Amino acid sequence: MPGVSLAVDFHGQSAQIRHTRFGAQTVKDGIVDALQAVGRERPNVDLRQPDLRIYAHLHRGRLTLGIDLSGDSLHQRGYRKEQGHAPLKENLAAALLLRAGWPERARRGEPLIDPLCGSGTLVIEAALMAADMAPGLHRERYGFQGWAGHDQAVWRELKREAEARASLGRRRIKSRLYGLDISPQALSAAKANAMRAGIPALIDFQGGAVAELKQPTGIERPGLIMTNPPYGERIGELPELVPLYAALGERARTAFPGWSVALFTANPDLGHRTGLRAEKQYAFKNGPLDCKLLLISVPEASAQPAEGLQETGSKRSEGAQMFANRLEKNRKRLRKWLKQSGETCYRVYDADMPEYALAVDVYGDRVHVQEYAPPRSINPAQAQRRLMDALEVLPGVLGVRPELVYFKQRERQAGKAQYEKRDSSGERFQVREGKALLWVNLQDYLDTGLFLDHRPVRRLLGQMAEGKRFLNLFCYTGTATVQAALGGASDSVSVDLSNTYLEWARDNLSLNRLDPSRHRVIRDDCLRWLETAGSEFDLIFLDPPTFSNSKRMEGTLDIQRDHARLVNLAMARLAPGGTLVFSNNQRRFQLDEALIQRYAMEDITSRTFDPDFQRRLNLHHCFLIRHREST
Repeated sequence: MPGVSLAVDFHGQSAQIRHTRFGAQTVKDGIVDALQAVGRERPNVDLRQPDLRIYAHLHRGRLTLGIDLSGDSLHQRGYRKEQGHAPLKENLAAALLLRAGWPERARRGEPLIDPLCGSGTLVIEAALMAADMAPGLHRERYGFQGWAGHDQAVWRELKREAEARASLGRRRIKSRLYGLDISPQALSAAKANAMRAGIPALIDFQGGAVAELKQPTGIERPGLIMTNPPYGERIGELPELVPLYAALGERARTAFPGWSVALFTANPDLGHRTGLRAEKQYAFKNGPLDCKLLLISVPEASAQPAEGLQETGSKRSEGAQMFANRLEKNRKRLRKWLKQSGETCYRVYDADMPEYALAVDVYGDRVHVQEYAPPRSINPAQAQRRLMDALEVLPGVLGVRPELVYFKQRERQAGKAQYEKRDSSGERFQVREGKALLWVNLQDYLDTGLFLDHRPVRRLLGQMAEGKRFLNLFCYTGTATVQAALGGASDSVSVDLSNTYLEWARDNLSLNRLDPSRHRVIRDDCLRWLETAGSEFDLIFLDPPTFSNSKRMEGTLDIQRDHARLVNLAMARLAPGGTLVFSNNQRRFQLDEALIQRYAMEDITSRTFDPDFQRRLNLHHCFLIRHREST
């Protein structure tokens, strides 16, 4: 046919063809030559939207050719232009509905509710099935329409039949369908998609949170709650998702007795948080993720929960209650100190119970949770259940919204791993510590920018700093410099290798309106800087990492091995009568005997723990070091 276009997709290689574009060109030339040899017009080439697409696969000297009769992937129905967060493909949504028995339910007139509908794919596919609408009815084009063998008359008749069935089905549908979501943007996308699918009147889209889910008015028979909640692929999302799944289970039991639930998730542990027992499970793939469709029958109102079934939301598990009790106990113990000190950032739980190996820190109205990696002797499934228990009770006990709980897994770190970026949210906020305002970030790094256990050391530096020249080595985000400057230091120098943390330090200084000309920040290897610096300081804070192998520093740093050299270099910069505050976090640290002999040493470790860190008094070590007076 004159004016038609084609494109060739090529895969494979041989001794002569080593590039897919060259292979595609070769096949295209062959097709063109063959057409011209029988007197046909030369087709055009259109790589984006050809009339006909040819697939060519070369393997072991054998070329297989095929005509693409589909065009765009068949899962693309043509209605979904607006997409929410991590939407289901249309064909997967349809497969889930079939496995949940929706066509039979729809024929009986049962209602369907998706309480987390997102861009509406599940509920739209359910409406298409219930209305007997062909899934590809609204596609603008199929690949076979550019094929010379296509029978246009047969296609028009087939499409007319499908449109007639859809028209009749829309009028005869008995089921009522509801799509709910808390996001106005998601609901807007879902409504637009439903409009393009030709069924806007069949679905009632409403705003609402899962925790407020209830039966719509006018529903006369039990139906199906079907949903695809977030899975928590990123571990930091778990604090929000645990109460979400728990609320879904609680609302199903309370407001939907006798209904069925079809829950699709890639995280079975979150599925268990519903407290509902699946009667059947089916394995699916959602892209690369292994997922399960859990089919659940909600007990009638008078029925007793099955043995061992946790009534999430109304009754905590024994372990969850133990964890909640310990949190309450710790808060009560710290209450007086917090009121007197005015501190808003503190540790409320530090692996008090071995079964719940977490560190829980409060930062104003937010909570930072770190899970210590369990030993190999602990069953991973059991550890995961305990973690879910803890994340479920934390918001209620500490009085914070689930989305303000930040979760990370903490393992033994090598080199600079604890300082590496984990995310790129840029989400930071201000907290107050004593006189200082400080920036913290609970999401993007393993650490937050503020080491809470060093709070008393920073307070001490502020008390000692008046009129002093202050040096902060391995300064991190400059929190100690801020406290020393607010305590009256005449000037300061802060040294670190990380551009990221030095910018953070500058921001902390700026936040407290401290003069950058008096309080300088320098990027350098601290060892190299000490060896070449000529200045003297009255007060020096030396808080090196336990170990570092940063590519930007010369060699590696092991604090136990190298601390003597570090201390000697720092003492060379200490003015007569000055004080070096030396701190480190090596749990089994032993001070070099030669240093003890050479300098006046005072171990003040026991005085550098506030009440929130009294459980582990080996978390850090701290010494005051001065020059011995000449005799």
